[in-house]
Amino acid sequence: MTTASTITVWLPGPGWIEAMGGLPDGMTAGIWTGGEQLPDSAGEVEVVVLPFGVPGSRLPVLAKLPRLRLIQLMSAGAERVIPHVPAGVTLCNARGAHDPAVAEWIMAVILAQARLLPTFARQQQAGTWAPAASEPLAGQTVLIVGYGSIGETVEHLLTPFGVTVERVARQARPGVSGIDDLPALLPRADIVILLVPVTPATIGLADARFLGLMRDHALLVNAARGSIVDTGALLAELTAGRLRAALDVTDPEPLPPGHPLWSAPGLLLTPHVAGLSTQTIPRARGMVWDQLARYAAGEPLLNVVGAQGY
Repeated sequence: MTTASTITVWLPGPGWIEAMGGLPDGMTAGIWTGGEQLPDSAGEVEVVVLPFGVPGSRLPVLAKLPRLRLIQLMSAGAERVIPHVPAGVTLCNARGAHDPAVAEWIMAVILAQARLLPTFARQQQAGTWAPAASEPLAGQTVLIVGYGSIGETVEHLLTPFGVTVERVARQARPGVSGIDDLPALLPRADIVILLVPVTPATIGLADARFLGLMRDHALLVNAARGSIVDTGALLAELTAGRLRAALDVTDPEPLPPGHPLWSAPGLLLTPHVAGLSTQTIPRARGMVWDQLARYAAGEPLLNVVGAQGY
């Protein structure tokens, strides 16, 4: 994978080398923030740490880097990048770097919806004092669809609340059901959390049939990607008042002005910030340094992404 010569890596910001405490031995760095202007080392770079939010229009440049061998993401989602990965180049995501932040967001919106915090916030703005009983989490059933490292972290946070957690992954394993079991699991869940990656099999997973199987007053939480949910089908359920939802991602995204999701009843909406905390970049940097050290030493890389997106 590597040679005895110096390995060139592109980092996404000028402060990264200092923040990481230096580079692993045998490496030198250029800085590429995702702009049109490329570093002078484009002919030598072997590793690109892709900046957060790099425009899709910039991704074709990856195919023009003749010595590129590794693309390291700082996000868990890889669906935008996969089509632009040249043959012979390894793509790795940042699985695990965002687990605490995303899990905290999920807990926050579940508690907010259960305890009617959006309603009380609106009443505060209106100067209205209107007490109302809300529901506890204790005794509820939570279904985690896409049970990976974030799902495990969410379950750890949920456990003290006395809930029953059921788990679904692409393939069944001990303690985790397979995706084919969803029709039996959805009707008994009070809260359904979506954490699946974007793949051809998961786009539109939460469609009208999926949502129709959810019990009345159930809460749908989407911390995955907007394309996992059929927006029209969800709007129909929200408008009818049968389901509630908490979304950090939407389809389309960003949500355009005037879109009906802005005013949908029973919806708590945030602008794709679940994984965004003051610890996001430091955790990602730590993962990047470890990955660079593995690459330099010729060791197996972490979080290699296959053609399916995980």
